[in-house]
Amino acid sequence: MRNQVARGIKRAFDIGAALAGLGVLSPLVLAIWVVVRWRLGSPVLFRQQRTGMHGRSFSVLKFRTMTDRRDRFGDLLPDHRRLTRLGRLLRALSLDEIPQLVNVLRGDMSIVGPRPLLRKYDLWYTAHERRRFDVRPGITGLAQIAGRNTVSWSARLSLDVEYVERCSLWLDLRIVLATVKIVFTREGVVVDSRALMSDLDEERGEALTDELVLDAKARRLLRAG
Repeated sequence: MRNQVARGIKRAFDIGAALAGLGVLSPLVLAIWVVVRWRLGSPVLFRQQRTGMHGRSFSVLKFRTMTDRRDRFGDLLPDHRRLTRLGRLLRALSLDEIPQLVNVLRGDMSIVGPRPLLRKYDLWYTAHERRRFDVRPGITGLAQIAGRNTVSWSARLSLDVEYVERCSLWLDLRIVLATVKIVFTREGVVVDSRALMSDLDEERGEALTDELVLDAKARRLLRAG
């Protein structure tokens, strides 16, 4: 019963904060919409499938920050070559995330929680790390105020689980206030996260490959002995 009440309070906070945010930011949202439409064309919003609570898939919303430029074979260019100056500005100020307030109203997301990650990462979490899916993903979270994209994957996922274990309205309020400070000071802002860290599947895939190589070498040494 206590958990149900806590979840109800958190959901009420999410809805109230999302409605207030959309109301206060509506002039800014309109301005960004017009500029993105003018500079990048249609669609204005970027949609991508992410993993949400209980492992369910949902479509996360963001303002577009990249072009659709392709190479001579028709394949999309790497992200860093498609990211525009406007996109860099929106990302640096976290303005590209504003449409996720709609995700909050839909019930896909919360204001605070573990960030929703790519579906392709689903196979690479440990059993302990999968506890991050016990709550709705958030626009901001404990890992984001700890260093955004400068935090290693293991530390980031560990902080996600720590949030799940300590989740409370008071903690959410502290994280929101810390996030506002970070946005305005631009502390720890990295526009292209791949400049500092690889994708989770690549990082853990390489680690698994290294383990298999070491295991094979060890077996050969044992046989030789």
